[in-house]
Amino acid sequence: MKSNHAEAIIEGLNSSQKEAVMYNNGPSLIIAGAGSGKTRVLTCKIAYLLELGLSPERIVALTFTNKAAREMKERIASMVGQKIAKRLVMGTFHAVFSRILRTESEYLTIKKDFVIYDTTDAKNTIKTIVKEMQLDEKMYKPALVLSRISYAKNNLLSPAAYATSTLIDNDFYAKIPRVKDIYPVYVSRLKQSSALDFDDLLYYTNVLFRDFPKVKEKYQDIFEFILVDEYQDINFAQHLIVKFLAEKHHRVCVVGDDAQSIYSFRGANIENILTFKDTYPETRVFKLEQNYRSTQNIVGAANSLISKNKFKIKKDVFSENEPGEKIHVLTAYSDIEEGYIVANKMQELYHQTTPNSWNDFVVLYRTNSQSRLIEDALRKQSIPYRIYGGVSFYQRAEVKDVLAYIRLAINNDDEEAFKRIVNSPSRGIGNTTLAKVFAKAQLFQVSAFQVSANPMQYNVEINAGTATKLINFTNLIHDFTLQMSQMDAYQVASYITRNAGIIRNLQESKTAENISALENIDELLSSIYEYAEQKKEEGEEHPSIVEYLSEISLLTDQDTGRDAEENRVTLMTIHLAKGLEFKNVFIVGVEEDLLPSVYADDEKGLEEERRLFYVAITRAEKRCFISYSKSRFRNGQMTYAKHSRFISDIDSHFLHLPVDFSSKNTSHFDFSQQKESFFSSNKPLTQTVIPKPTYNKNLTKLSAISNKTSSQPVLSEVTIGSRIEHERFGKGVIIAITGDVADTRITVKFDNAGERVLLLKFAKFSLC
Repeated sequence: MKSNHAEAIIEGLNSSQKEAVMYNNGPSLIIAGAGSGKTRVLTCKIAYLLELGLSPERIVALTFTNKAAREMKERIASMVGQKIAKRLVMGTFHAVFSRILRTESEYLTIKKDFVIYDTTDAKNTIKTIVKEMQLDEKMYKPALVLSRISYAKNNLLSPAAYATSTLIDNDFYAKIPRVKDIYPVYVSRLKQSSALDFDDLLYYTNVLFRDFPKVKEKYQDIFEFILVDEYQDINFAQHLIVKFLAEKHHRVCVVGDDAQSIYSFRGANIENILTFKDTYPETRVFKLEQNYRSTQNIVGAANSLISKNKFKIKKDVFSENEPGEKIHVLTAYSDIEEGYIVANKMQELYHQTTPNSWNDFVVLYRTNSQSRLIEDALRKQSIPYRIYGGVSFYQRAEVKDVLAYIRLAINNDDEEAFKRIVNSPSRGIGNTTLAKVFAKAQLFQVSAFQVSANPMQYNVEINAGTATKLINFTNLIHDFTLQMSQMDAYQVASYITRNAGIIRNLQESKTAENISALENIDELLSSIYEYAEQKKEEGEEHPSIVEYLSEISLLTDQDTGRDAEENRVTLMTIHLAKGLEFKNVFIVGVEEDLLPSVYADDEKGLEEERRLFYVAITRAEKRCFISYSKSRFRNGQMTYAKHSRFISDIDSHFLHLPVDFSSKNTSHFDFSQQKESFFSSNKPLTQTVIPKPTYNKNLTKLSAISNKTSSQPVLSEVTIGSRIEHERFGKGVIIAITGDVADTRITVKFDNAGERVLLLKFAKFSLC
């Protein structure tokens, strides 16, 4: 019989939520659709168990973040009191089981007071081992090696088991065959330091429960009820720990949403939630299908999208909120115009809404590199923003590295740029050598670069081999300086990135970190290309990289100033947005090879990408905007883009589509048919590789006009009031024409990119 307090706990819950809270006699699977009140159900369930008389020490609740654990504990305390709530065993997998490992350390020959190595500590340890084993540090990068060892531990493979597994074949093809030798040394080194890394906390808990049945039974008796949040995101090691603890009494409740399983790159396996009933045949399934967050149109659109996935648990998510606006699908002529369209739409909504707040807006994208154009557009509109869970584009390490090379080529005396890149990528120029170089620079009152160019002249006490390394570096920079007098801004930046070794270094291992860095460098080159093209159209025939750097420096200063503001638009990747909600959501770059990613090359990968898009849409409370561009600067050239197949997956009833939208999108851009990639070429760049744009058939090419012998037809066809379509800025109208025949300039008011003054002979547009 339920007490009055127990009745009060479930008061206000809908029928599905109540059933999920009240069933506690066996395993249960709560499928919590987006915005369905999952956290409230979890907290109510724990409070309900406590009210029924279960001791708080007998409940273990496992979350994925410390923040989630704290918030749940605070909510529970408000229901049952702080005195009881603080006795709950609640926290992340790592936090809860690190305490158990300390308690039972004697069984595992680990010290009770072991320290926990974070990712930086672990990488540094591997870096030391690689150096001691005299392996190629460029190939055996700490992040890559650690990811391989982490994968092994999360699949409960000891060093000995790993060495005989098929995983070593992957290491061989990745040109890192000695990982199997590094792994046991790494384990030994941690043991010497009385340390465990994050993966060890799960690995050794599994070993403890597997090899010591009495210890396992002890915790089975202690934890009479097990709750697991975000079950769709757990890996194999976490799945087994839950199974060990629950195998005696089966009183386990897991909560999750298969439609939001988007972390396979971290080891998460959607099969854990899809096959939960196979593990516990008597499982009761509860579906939380009412979405309290979003409008009916947003929920309907998300449902129609995810219905296209084959591997899923069927559910019918619904909303009783207002119907709301249809999802707006915005199309842009280029990725540059896309940024302006988003910024303009934000301004419009902000000034239409009372009360208004920039905190109600978010821009979501698939990859970090996409933030750059959005940042540029927001700055020009004076819209404050923040990068959530990351840094502003121009502050990213690989971007700053490229800019440092350019800075040093412009000014050989730039000491900060010199320090940043003299040994990046690694050239074998260590700190001891640099200390000697800087000491001589101080003594002779010259720059470190000047000393490095002539180490013997300045009596730097180094051997001939080290001196050669310094001289080779300065010769490389001198070559870059020479190229600046012969190339425009984009050409010289491309030349530097190819020849500095940055690209080659990043390409040596295809980690997610390196792929992201390559995308950011590609986006930086795109920024420089846009700058050069715009300056040419404005009449500057040889755009200077020096002026570009000046503009970037000013933008970076603005970033720093805006970081202190509270009221800001949020920019973030879709992966980071999970669990968050905003009134106005803009999802940008919804194109083939972006979303879905070019790396999603099988059905399983494609379904996860569709789930990622589902997560993006379901962050929206009131309005959702999906945008794509018809052309995008990628891999050193302007490529023509196609809208994502996922847009066509959504029932058009829920969409406000552009007039030229076609749901048939079969001619996806095929990178396999392209010529050698920009990044894979080792040839010096002597001219821009950007192909001439292809114009729509119903447009008149400007070249067809300007090639005529007389200049009068140009002025007769390009007139005030003419509508044009520009390669980068999209459509607009000519509002003024000035200058003589050889120097004719047009002022264009673009639909989205504002007013621009263009030099006619260089302008890349067609007449509509």
